[in-house]
Amino acid sequence: MSIHEDGSSLRIAIVAPPWYSIPPSGYGGIESMVYWLAEGLVERGNDVTVIGAGPAETTARFLATFPEPPSERIGQVLPEVIHSLHAAELLDELERERPLDVVHDHCAASALAASRRRAPTVVTAHGPVTGEMAAYYRRLEPGIWLVAVSDFQRARAPELPWAGTVYNATPVDSYPFESSKDDACLFLGRMSPEKAPDLAIQAARAAGLPIVVAGKCTEPSELAYFDERVRPLLGPDATWFGEADALQKADLLGRARCLVFPVQWDEPFGLVMVEAMACGTPVVALRAGSVPEVVEDGVTGFVCDHPDELPAAIARVDELEPKACRQRVTDLFDVPQMAEGYEAVYRKVVRERP
Repeated sequence: MSIHEDGSSLRIAIVAPPWYSIPPSGYGGIESMVYWLAEGLVERGNDVTVIGAGPAETTARFLATFPEPPSERIGQVLPEVIHSLHAAELLDELERERPLDVVHDHCAASALAASRRRAPTVVTAHGPVTGEMAAYYRRLEPGIWLVAVSDFQRARAPELPWAGTVYNATPVDSYPFESSKDDACLFLGRMSPEKAPDLAIQAARAAGLPIVVAGKCTEPSELAYFDERVRPLLGPDATWFGEADALQKADLLGRARCLVFPVQWDEPFGLVMVEAMACGTPVVALRAGSVPEVVEDGVTGFVCDHPDELPAAIARVDELEPKACRQRVTDLFDVPQMAEGYEAVYRKVVRERP
């Protein structure tokens, strides 16, 4: 199963981060993306192996570096380093079985072992590509290609060895489409200053509407932010849901009047916006990062330039058509488009590899 110009199937190994299972039961955006990418690539007839932390449920072959994901240690160095070293051994074993066409790496540390691989390596840049991360990417050995998750992200560091831009995706049909909405707005995301749930509460309150706040709040910094900035704002019109699993998340997104996304940093993508639109739920967001690429202003949501504009935008979401939200995801952010985009990248890097 080697690559040819005739479009024959590829033998692909995907290295996932170690922090959550494949697919994740709740939080775990990269692991979710890896799961759906693997499913899409298998559907296209490719031979796919995923390396991650088990257990897993995937139609691809799965190899585990940990029997259980070390989720409670997320952000620590050693679990990722151990995972990367084990992944390198597993990739060697796969190569001994039969040559790989490409390795797709989603774990930053494991890209350091690319020199021992015969197959070319593609790395998706899931986070910022400025500052120290840009310095890291510049120092990776020649022959490692980067993929951006938005044009905005790629434009921040045009000198990096980009092989393409492929939007993250989610399976549209797995989300409930709801044209009739509740009054309550929704915030869904980490408890952090970058996501700004406190601004979402204030905006919904100023619009005279209730809001449900759901998201991840487990790490010390998240707990501290919640206690300092979010908890004091809770009340009858602002309720704390906690972290939602996949079914709960789909239900919350489907019923919400709108998703409030007052992002305070240059978000490279922001999958939750796509998940909301898949449910027919418009997004009211601040203009930062990829937001204007993901949300079509005035059609699938409103993109605001200042937090003071959010309440008026929230009050106007009834003007938007839920079907247009769903259609945008079908056109741009569904799994087949992502799988096709990455397959094109894989073929490109093998052709161009020295």
